[in-house]
Amino acid sequence: MIGPLGLFTVLLGAALPLIDFFIVNVALPSMDSDLAAGPAMLELVVAGYGVAYAVLLVLGGRLGDMAGRRRLFLIGMAAFGLTSLACGLAPTAWTLVGARVAQGAAAALMMPQVLATIQATTQGPRRARAMSLYGATAGLSMVAGQILGGVLVAADVAGSGWRSVFLVNVPVAVLGLFLTARTVPETRSERPAGIDVPGTLLLAVSLVSLLLPLTEGRAAGWPLWTWVSLAVFPFAAVAFFMVERGADRRGQTPLVPPSLLELHSLRRGLVLVLPFSIGFSGFMFVIAVVLQQGLRMGPVAAGLALAPMALAFFAASLAGPRLIGRFGTRIVTAGGVLQAVGVALIALTVWRDWSGLTITELAPGVAIAGLGQGLQLPVLIRLMLSDVPADRAGVGSGVVVTTQQSALALGVATLGSLFLALAPTMGMRDALVITLLVQLGMIALTALLSLRLPRVMR
Repeated sequence: MIGPLGLFTVLLGAALPLIDFFIVNVALPSMDSDLAAGPAMLELVVAGYGVAYAVLLVLGGRLGDMAGRRRLFLIGMAAFGLTSLACGLAPTAWTLVGARVAQGAAAALMMPQVLATIQATTQGPRRARAMSLYGATAGLSMVAGQILGGVLVAADVAGSGWRSVFLVNVPVAVLGLFLTARTVPETRSERPAGIDVPGTLLLAVSLVSLLLPLTEGRAAGWPLWTWVSLAVFPFAAVAFFMVERGADRRGQTPLVPPSLLELHSLRRGLVLVLPFSIGFSGFMFVIAVVLQQGLRMGPVAAGLALAPMALAFFAASLAGPRLIGRFGTRIVTAGGVLQAVGVALIALTVWRDWSGLTITELAPGVAIAGLGQGLQLPVLIRLMLSDVPADRAGVGSGVVVTTQQSALALGVATLGSLFLALAPTMGMRDALVITLLVQLGMIALTALLSLRLPRVMR
């Protein structure tokens, strides 16, 4: 069994990769100024981390099942600290991109061990509470990343500027290593399977061929390679599914067993987390651009504009377990309605008072949206893993986090690209409103799909 301090330690490991996905949003202008990076290179700073992270997550979960989750967590934490240091000391834009790719790979080793360790070391109400805390940590980390990024860039500690958003990870990683060695028990699968090399390669090709051109295409001017890559994606995805299904039927253990997707709770949760995460990450990226470049706010104000969202999300996460016991999974539907109200209020506020818009005027919509998100994400994560067997905890957590991370990257690539394509001709106000309306469609889809969830959660 894992104790409170051990749970805190693995949740710290869950927070770091998600914070670092979003922390760069408010630091991108400073990076551009310091490194003369340009739009395409800045996109790679975001995409390099996200793609490497998403591609290697399932493999990270499999390695934890085989070699021990505590051991892989320690290796991932150490590598994350070292690659963060490399990011913070990067002398050129290309060096920064390379360090970010390595940082994403380190995160992929560390992150799947969190959910797998929780699954393997808790039961009953303790597991439900730990899963709720994980969901709260995931949501808060995504919002807190941009707030922390704004504060660090503005503080300019010892003249470090944007570099501090990476260097701050180093002491945190050292603390995490110390706590892990003392408080986190070792677990592994009772029947560890070998590495599925064909599945790993095909999954990598599938995700890279989709995420990289969508993230980089607009900034690069949509060259030929982006269209070739997108054309490769459906073939690679079908080939991946066929190879995995064949291995599953032969009694082998593929990277992503199709039989795992036969679990209704996992499958339905994954379908919901896709539009939720796409809309969430797209909003976070776009709002950072709007506040800094459109409304000329500094990094601190741009970060603090999201503080009401973080506070509301935290409050909803704390209330979630009690609400689940009383209303079941219908609180996911209620959360979708609240999130829609919040986003609609933000769009209306932007439309009515663009020239004089302040973070105070945005606060009600941002807070209501955060409240709705806090009623959705923790419940969905708990639901997705509720029926996954303990000996498949690493694989199951890898699938969940890969889906979420891929959707986060897709959100930046799709909603972010939509906004950036519309802004030059329509202006930032109209481009933001249209982007928010598209996000509202995704929220509505999530709310409708949530009606198919089982009313009662185990």
